[in-house]
Amino acid sequence: MQRQQTIAEKVSCTGIGLHSGAPVQLTLLPARAGTGIVVVRSDRGRSVEIPARASSVHSTAFATTLGEGEDTVATVEHLLAALYGLGIDNARVVVEGPELPVMDGSAASFVYLIQSAGIFVQRATRPVLRFRKPIEVRDGERWIRIEPARDFRISYAIDFEHPAIARQELHLAAGDPAVFEHELAGARTFGFLSEVRALWDAGLANGGSLENTVVLDDERVVNPEGIRWRDEFVRHKALDLIGDLALLGTRLQGHVRVERGGHSLHLQMVSAILANPDAWRLQGGERFTDAALELRTASSA
Repeated sequence: MQRQQTIAEKVSCTGIGLHSGAPVQLTLLPARAGTGIVVVRSDRGRSVEIPARASSVHSTAFATTLGEGEDTVATVEHLLAALYGLGIDNARVVVEGPELPVMDGSAASFVYLIQSAGIFVQRATRPVLRFRKPIEVRDGERWIRIEPARDFRISYAIDFEHPAIARQELHLAAGDPAVFEHELAGARTFGFLSEVRALWDAGLANGGSLENTVVLDDERVVNPEGIRWRDEFVRHKALDLIGDLALLGTRLQGHVRVERGGHSLHLQMVSAILANPDAWRLQGGERFTDAALELRTASSA
């Protein structure tokens, strides 16, 4: 039987937002069992709590943004992936800014931050979402499917008409913290020079640079240091997937297969899971997070 976990002590870092370009301070705090992950925006003269769950999703355009009324926090997926990947169920994420800091464009800095704080095992049992039958969402050539499995596994494929990317496939046992740390956490976000002007015109990517983004021109990667893995691009997509699925507020036991995915498709799967309670069961959990309670309510409706 698995136990819920939080961080052992307060820890902080600073950085800039990828899209806003604004300076950001991030503080992680321990939280009681059953709290879940709660994002707190605290830079506008007040503190607004935004639970990291599906019902808080404000936007999936170029990043996952959570919101409560007019208060939003963007680019949460890399930190949520790090918390899920290292097995943190409960934490308060205090953000002094409109989005989380991009750091180096991956989740590696957040992994370091969490490990610096330490991990505290709590008494309450951890809820686990186990799938009884497949759920699938399709959007033309793009699709995502989750099916029964003995553990949490990811099979992800991308296909870009770019010589430095082309088709890449990744297959991982994603529930192991060591696998997450060594195989996914360091994969950076990526973008194309041809799209930069449009992003700027839309008020996005103002904090982007070669220090936090893998940038491609028409033929190659322009970063002087190159890429960290030959398939870093699909690894980053899998990292985003974990961060988005973390909005279910529970551990997953199932095999997730994705073809040409992205934030929108990932969140469509989250919605499909919530809409199909006959396809899964929620086990364990002496104290449920709000997100897990949504699942429990759906399964008993």
